[in-house]
Amino acid sequence: MLLRLALCVGVAAALAAIVAPLPSWAQGSPPAAAPKPEAAPVAPAAPTEPAKGAPAERTDPFGEDANLTARPIVYVKGTGTWDSALETVTHAFKTIKAYLDKQGLKADGPAMTIFTSTDDSGFQFQAAIPLAQPPKSPPGGDIAVGTSPQGHALKFVHRGSYDGLDNTYEAITNYLDSKRLEAKDMFIEEYVTDPLSTKEDNLVVNVFVLIK
Repeated sequence: MLLRLALCVGVAAALAAIVAPLPSWAQGSPPAAAPKPEAAPVAPAAPTEPAKGAPAERTDPFGEDANLTARPIVYVKGTGTWDSALETVTHAFKTIKAYLDKQGLKADGPAMTIFTSTDDSGFQFQAAIPLAQPPKSPPGGDIAVGTSPQGHALKFVHRGSYDGLDNTYEAITNYLDSKRLEAKDMFIEEYVTDPLSTKEDNLVVNVFVLIK
């Protein structure tokens, strides 16, 4: 089973108990209690409503069955290291988008990174953007035309920073182990939010793990 390797190591934090200092009167004899004033009538509190525009709490499915179909893609093939993974793939997407703009082509779905091989030092990948139809003429240069992977996969949703994907991949590994499932040596990150324009902490990424 081959999954994306961790980018950083989490460290468990110890919790410290917080003790409030005693008031000055508690250090000696407590003062005599003052007579309580008569309580004024209290109006009932108005019901609290959620703030307008506040995002609704949502729970994403984790390990949802998906049937991937092959789609035309233009992609840039390359290698990278885990320390600079996000910079590597976003640079490749900039190259592809410049090509699409020049040719007047439009994407037909979210950008994706297809990880074809990983090891301790880095990874091999295809940074791809799907199209409704393949280009009529070969792009040339670093850009190639192909098809996206197909087959039975499981879908996992990540929300947050790119570095935070480490925790998601750890949860995916635990999920596959608990279900006794074996993954193929390939997986996909599909960027629901554009990694070129979205703040890193607000990324939404679908991870597709192809199952044997």
